Amino acid sequence: MDEVGRGALAGPVSVGVVVIDETCRTAPAGVRDSKLLTPAAREAMVPRLHRWALGHAVGHASPAEIDEIGIIAALRIAGQRALGQLDVVPDLVLLDGNHDWLTDPDEVGLFAELAGGATTPPVRTMIKADMRCSSVAAASVLAKVERDSRMVELAQTHPHYGWADNKGYSASAHLDALAAHGPSEEHRRSWSLPGVAAVVPQAVGDDEVGPGEGHELLAGTVSEGRAW
Repeated sequence: MDEVGRGALAGPVSVGVVVIDETCRTAPAGVRDSKLLTPAAREAMVPRLHRWALGHAVGHASPAEIDEIGIIAALRIAGQRALGQLDVVPDLVLLDGNHDWLTDPDEVGLFAELAGGATTPPVRTMIKADMRCSSVAAASVLAKVERDSRMVELAQTHPHYGWADNKGYSASAHLDALAAHGPSEEHRRSWSLPGVAAVVPQAVGDDEVGPGEGHELLAGTVSEGRAW
């Protein structure tokens, strides 16, 4: 499982999931180098990944949901929506990175026992899993292709921001358009955006912020070309 759009200023955050087991053959060539491929090459890879995997899905959380509950909880919702589309229940979920954003805090330890047991499959995190594991790389490709397609569609009704090119990230043309036109309903208004005051979601507690992710993440501080 992998996420796309976490650092964008607009559009959904999207989570892809790809299910494999020992019966699956070698992954399609080039999947681990997907970040180096052109958008057209990634799109061409999608049917091959669909045929390779036992199951696949992409889940999304909207900008309004991100504003309401924060980015970490929104990632969790998107991941749960992706899992809910599968016909199989994975025995284990491998996440890229070092933070388990998929497991609800209430499903950990004593909370899980009191609540009657966890519903999320066990999760293992792995740094650079998208470069080391073909199924995680495949999940990243599916999520990126689907999210990019959504941003291109949204660009037709919101032409000022250049989403067809920047996909909602903090490119200079996007920031200039925000300063000139203000935000749209597809922007994450709880973040520090040019043209709108940031409002930190009140429903998010410290348990929604992962290691190394301070409250500035919720405010969406723009740093080094990304919103953290």
